[in-house]
Amino acid sequence: MKKIFNAAFTYMIIGVLSGLFYREFTKASDFPSGEFTQLGLVHTHLLTLGFIVLLIILALDKVFGLSGTKLFSWFFWLYNVGVILTAGAMVWHGSLTVLGDESNAMIDGIAGLGHIALSVSLVLFFLSLRKKVVTGKAVTGKAVTEGAEATSPSR
Repeated sequence: MKKIFNAAFTYMIIGVLSGLFYREFTKASDFPSGEFTQLGLVHTHLLTLGFIVLLIILALDKVFGLSGTKLFSWFFWLYNVGVILTAGAMVWHGSLTVLGDESNAMIDGIAGLGHIALSVSLVLFFLSLRKKVVTGKAVTGKAVTEGAEATSPSR
């Protein structure tokens, strides 16, 4: 769980800094206000995919105890690779747009690999979650039930 928390916190910091970079880089480059660049999307992608989604996964891990499994480990690392590849390609493409250069197929390919990694990792996550949900092994529910039985008065 600590890895998930640290990753979410890191994405929150990087997401906020990417918004600052977008604002300052476009201003310093005299990029026309209102023109589209992918730099403006990096901020929301990192905050949503990196910060918010990982906080939800942290809560699900707390309830179902997912993080000890091999399937979840594969999900976690592949998901992070996907977010980093996708966001990195967006920064690269957006920076080229601001500088007036053309994007190329290589950047699109890297972004595509990032999206594929994200998709595969989410399938792995749902397989990991399904395993715990179907078997009914919620960590919190079991602890609450046992705690209630231990503290209830005997009659």
